[in-house]
Amino acid sequence: MTDDDILAELGVDLTPKKARSRTPREERIVAGFEDILKFFDEHGRAPQHGENGDIFERLYAVRLDRLRAQPESVELLTDMDKHGLLDAGDMGVPPAADELDDSALLAELGIDDAPAEDITRLRHVRSYEEKQAAEEIASRTRCEDFATFKPLFDQVQADLEAGVRITRAFVKDAGLSKATIHTGEFFILGGQIAHVAEVGELIKAPNGETDARLRVIYSNGTESDLLLRSLQRALYKDDGGRRITEPTAGPLFDKPDSTPDEPDHLSAGTLYVLRSHSTHPTIAANRQLIHKIGITGGTVEARIAGAADDSTYLLADVDIVATYKLYDIDRPRLEALIHRVLNAVRFEAEIPDRFGKPVRPREWFLVPLAIIDQIVAGIGDGSVVGMTYDPATASLKRS
Repeated sequence: MTDDDILAELGVDLTPKKARSRTPREERIVAGFEDILKFFDEHGRAPQHGENGDIFERLYAVRLDRLRAQPESVELLTDMDKHGLLDAGDMGVPPAADELDDSALLAELGIDDAPAEDITRLRHVRSYEEKQAAEEIASRTRCEDFATFKPLFDQVQADLEAGVRITRAFVKDAGLSKATIHTGEFFILGGQIAHVAEVGELIKAPNGETDARLRVIYSNGTESDLLLRSLQRALYKDDGGRRITEPTAGPLFDKPDSTPDEPDHLSAGTLYVLRSHSTHPTIAANRQLIHKIGITGGTVEARIAGAADDSTYLLADVDIVATYKLYDIDRPRLEALIHRVLNAVRFEAEIPDRFGKPVRPREWFLVPLAIIDQIVAGIGDGSVVGMTYDPATASLKRS
């Protein structure tokens, strides 16, 4: 029997399925579900509800709940649902009612909240105040030149993951009645990264304040031409509304005996570089090159106390050769970034611990101290993103 005969015997329909074109609404639903599938592939689980969760995960969880409740969406997405997410049941505690309004949720799912064509059927009837607010915020449309902006969003995402940029609550600027918004800035609004690509000419608003028409690009490939004051109100109203800082906003590193320029910077700990006194032959022969790089939230002296009895420190005393004070930065992500840059020269020596069991410390690297200084400076100005250390040339290069 041929393969086709065997499949026919098993009841498999061999008739090619005709590809059908999707409506713009269906395309948006499919794109939204692809984000959920990508989250599952990266984290190995469905997105969960919860106030302590990442804003994007909470948005995906709400989106998935709405998709499950819509039979037409389930039918559209069944062939894509390789993880069985559409029939996985309740994912956990439902989100609070004020986390996202109906318009924001419907927009994320690609569902228009306009009245139905049948004038005898009323849908989503809103109060006068809601209608007036909706008129102030322009509807989103597909961004035709999104390919131009996508590298910017990718860079911002990489900077956030590396700790080069951070997010801050959208609050009033000191001495001003409202927070300022400028061309080129990035924000988080409704679970999406928003980029202010253009600010139009200033106009006089009815209340006497100045306003301007913006071109705002969103990370999901859409754009809107809402007013500056409307964007401000939306960010104030959104509990998850955040301003994404510039890579050089505030000191990320400083010498331990200096003081940050601004008094409200939060100390995140200390990055330290150590050298070992170990008598291991390889370590003794390369003592000036083998360094341990780590981060602590306390003092370095307390961290290395008892190093001679700890396999993490190669069962030997250590010298502190450099320290850098950290401000406003995610310590685990920063440490992971530095280790990624130096992954090619990770010191892989195996040593026995106090009980004779072999251990392989992971935070030691064969790298000159000058290169570590370059990496630290590169994180401060954002240039280290995408760089790796090349041991052949003893220099940093773009990977």
